[in-house]
Parts: sequence; structure tokens; C-alpha cells
Amino acid sequence: MKFVKSIVAAAAAVAVLGAIPAVAQTYKDEYRVSTVVPAPFPWGIAAERWAELVGERTDGRIKMQIYPGAQLVQGEQTREFTAMRRGVIDMAVGSTINWSPQIAELNIFSMPFLMPDYAAIDALTKGPVGERVFELIQENGVVPLAWAENGFREVTNSQRAIRTPGDMQGLKMRVVGSPIFNDIFTALGANPTQMSWADAQPALTTGAVDGQENPLTIYSVLKMNELGQDNVTLWRYAADPLIFAVNQEIWDSFTEEDQQIVREAAVEAGAYGVEVARKGVTDDDQSLIEEIRGLGVDVISLSDEEREAFVEATRPVYDAWRDRIGADFVGMAEESIANR
Repeated sequence: MKFVKSIVAAAAAVAVLGAIPAVAQTYKDEYRVSTVVPAPFPWGIAAERWAELVGERTDGRIKMQIYPGAQLVQGEQTREFTAMRRGVIDMAVGSTINWSPQIAELNIFSMPFLMPDYAAIDALTKGPVGERVFELIQENGVVPLAWAENGFREVTNSQRAIRTPGDMQGLKMRVVGSPIFNDIFTALGANPTQMSWADAQPALTTGAVDGQENPLTIYSVLKMNELGQDNVTLWRYAADPLIFAVNQEIWDSFTEEDQQIVREAAVEAGAYGVEVARKGVTDDDQSLIEEIRGLGVDVISLSDEEREAFVEATRPVYDAWRDRIGADFVGMAEESIANR
């Protein structure tokens, strides 16, 4: 017993003297960061910038490895948030769409035709809606750090030009695995098929589906014109903000200094990601749109009147999802956009 007491006393003395920290800070050799797509997509570029900045500013204490293709969840991108909450994934730059099955309020960014322009996206992410979203994510065991962007989701297909809701009739459309997208395209008379992006590309190639909806940066990098997607309609029906986030236990394992570095790097990388995502597709810069037109693709920009016809066609979906998301929360979003 005397021997045991001596060991305990000695250990306490050493800790007091500072030779062995009373609480050891244990970092992993590698932190796994999940994304759906890699660089050169804006999404992957933002994630890589985050990892680079953190590695440089922590002198390698925090090494972040990007795992694109949602490979950490076997390509099932809608399982990403749950996997991060459970610690299967350490960090992610994730889509609000993919995380919406776990947090219903994230469907606000998929409400049909809620956001008419980029200022409207900013009004949500940088206002009380964005603050509330971050609170909800934190309550679910994940630490949100910053916003980035995948962009407005435009519709493409291999069959015909789309100018009216009637033009959607019967088109087989790939949509992401979130119920609101199925409801939107069903309301427009299309036949939506939910599938991961890994499955979508071969489906487009074989003609198993006629079309899809994604930001133009995705269309451009993947050269979807070579997949028969030679009809593009710019309708800005939904947007896809991205969130930089860390599992709560991983976050708690970092020193306060490193937490600040990781957060600031995410904010900086997110701002850069937004810049890259909007390049060539804004009202002031149409260079990417013109580049796609130059490939022989029919790119249609809807007039306000044409867009309004789609708004009215999807109004029942909007009203139904207002209740599912929360009428007060949707009202907050509408007010933020109106005051942008």
C-alpha cells in the first residue's frame, strides 16, 4: 500500500512541476473530411483550401485528408451528417440538401423559387436564418463553422427546351434523395428518380434518365453536353449552400488556439468557395454561361413572367413544405429576402 501511495504522490508531483501535462492533448494522425465532389468543382476547391490553411497554420498538428465522392458513407450522401454526428466522419464540407433529412429546417434552401438571386442566398446564410441553422446543427452534435456554396440548381435534359411547366411533362429526371425534390418535379409533371450522383452519371450516359438539376459549374466540369444534356434552362429554383463542420468530440479535443485556427480557415475557405462558385454565372459575369452556349447548347434564361408560371405550378409544394419546415421559420426567411 505504501508503494502505491508513493507512485500516486510521485505522479502528482511530476504533473505539478510540468514534466507531464495534467491533461494530455491527443490529436489524430489524420482527420477525414467528407465531400461529395472533389476539385476542380468549387465544392472540392473550398474543402482543399480549408485543409491547406489549417495544415499551414497549425504547423501540421491538424492534418486534414479530403475524401470526395461521399466515399466515407459508401456514396450515400444523405447519410453524411449522421455519420459525422456519430464520429464515423471527423469533418465535412456538406450540402444543406444532403443534411436536410436529419434537420428539416435545411429544406428552406430547397423551397421552390424562394430565392430569386444571389443576394437572397446571402440574406439567408448571413442573417437570422443562417444563425438558427447553425444552432440546430450544434444541437445535433456537430459544430458548424462557415458557409460556402454549390450554387443555384438549373435544369438540363436531352429531349427538349424547357420554357413552361408543360415542357416538363413526362421527362425522367434524376433528383437528389430529398423528398422535397421528388414533390417539386412531380408537381411539374416530370417523373423524378432519386439517385446518388455516382449513379446519376451512367444513367445520363445510357439515357435511363432524360435530365438532371445541378449548378452550371457541375455541368461544365463534367461536360454534360457530351452526355446529351444539350438543353439548359436557367430558372434558379433552388440553391445549395455548403457548411463547413466538425464532429463535436473532435472539436472538443482541439486546443482553443487550434479551434480558432480551424474556424478562421473555414470562413476564409468558404468565402473563396463562394467566389469560385459564382464565377461566370452572375448577372454581372455571364462568361461561363456564354462558354456553355458556345458548345452548341441551347441555354434559356427565363423571363420574370416565364419563371412565375413555375412558381405557381409548385405553389402547393411550397405551402405543404412550409408546414413541414415550420411556418415561423419560413416566414423569417421570406422576410429576410424581402429586406435584402
